[in-house]
Amino acid sequence: PVERYAAVAARLRHAGRRVVVTGGAHEYDLLARLAKLAGLPDADVHGEPPLERLAALVAGASAVVSGDTGVAHLAVAHGTPSVTLFGPVPPALWGPPPLERHRVLWHPGPPGDPHGRGPDPLLLRIRPEEVLEALSLLPEVRAA
Repeated sequence: PVERYAAVAARLRHAGRRVVVTGGAHEYDLLARLAKLAGLPDADVHGEPPLERLAALVAGASAVVSGDTGVAHLAVAHGTPSVTLFGPVPPALWGPPPLERHRVLWHPGPPGDPHGRGPDPLLLRIRPEEVLEALSLLPEVRAA
């Protein structure tokens, strides 16, 4: 849920980190809500950036936090440290390679529908604190 991403973003900003958020064509309202809840400036909110811009943002990031989406795969392709949240589909199917710079958060259970209308119950088990802990375990490969 957007409130959980906002909680992670707000904690990172409070720690002095820059947080940039991106979204797809139908996520403008979610991005606006996340930005408001986390106190993000408009310049760090990118709704539906062109692929080249999205790839550049991912490549230049010190870390990427996302669900099991294209952004997670871009992080792997660029060697950008990542924390990927898995819900209905286990990371063994589509997860990143088992490298120190990639962390996976997943609570095992029965597989769900990756195209469901709402967040999968397994995904909802992941809490902001887990995301922040996983981020803290990533090697500092890039400058803040």
